[in-house]
Amino acid sequence: MDCCTPSADRPLTSVPAPVPGTGNHRIEQISVPSQTFAMGDAHDDGVRADGEQPVHPVRVPAFSIDATSVTVADFRAFATETGYRTDAEQYGWSAVFHLALTDPDHVAGQMQGTPWWLGVEGANWAHPGGPSDVAADDHPAVHVSWNDAQAYCAWAGRRLPSEAEWECAARAGLPSLRYPWGDELPSDGHALNIWQGSFPTTNLGSDGFITTAPVRTFTPNAYGLWQPVGNVWEWVADWFSPTYYAESPAGDPRGPADGTAKVIRGGSYLCHDSYCNRYRNAARSSNTPDSSTGNMGFRTAANR
Repeated sequence: MDCCTPSADRPLTSVPAPVPGTGNHRIEQISVPSQTFAMGDAHDDGVRADGEQPVHPVRVPAFSIDATSVTVADFRAFATETGYRTDAEQYGWSAVFHLALTDPDHVAGQMQGTPWWLGVEGANWAHPGGPSDVAADDHPAVHVSWNDAQAYCAWAGRRLPSEAEWECAARAGLPSLRYPWGDELPSDGHALNIWQGSFPTTNLGSDGFITTAPVRTFTPNAYGLWQPVGNVWEWVADWFSPTYYAESPAGDPRGPADGTAKVIRGGSYLCHDSYCNRYRNAARSSNTPDSSTGNMGFRTAANR
């Protein structure tokens, strides 16, 4: 966990049983070829506690992955058909960044250790800033926990990508680069949706967005993935361990057998190099499976 992704500090819940449904998953699919790639931080940019090193060769079989994060419209189709209620809806609140708050009278309290995060009653995937805030259909669905992402996957006949698959897809065949396009951020600030300004009080919005951007914003990577870095953190299947890379198998690794937190990838609109440079291909963080925030979403994958 880091300052951008507060844990809900709730008791861990079991993974929901598969939700019946038609599995109408409408997101464009990207085919990723079988390959061996160098996984991990080759630039020594990461926080040691995140466990981005050592760089190690990983073989992944061919798979398909969503071109975008799962959108509000996609998640609504699932929730409408199944009647599914997310962890945030069941608990009655979720974590909202203070500048995204729309309903001050619904604040239940500040998140411990990260006072810029507020526990807001009625905040969920349909109302990201609070009860009066209506989510835009073409934005990523946020306030979804790992449990919620798993439930969506069960309905859609999909799965969450492994951490290795996620990084492979983000790198798009370009080895050891910091970002999907290269090693440097463009000076105009228009390559990805991250924080510009002084965190946590002033976001200049130079990239055009204060919170989430529509999922098809900026330029996709060489494989055709939109915004694998920036915009929202994305849940992957693996349990988190900061020492896993030192013991990871070379063939199709799937993470530790157990743990207390799940890996999230890609960073979000709150990341800034002054404190949280996790908007990189190699960057990783984690959160508990029932945690939900206004900057965590997911995309899905499938075997080919």
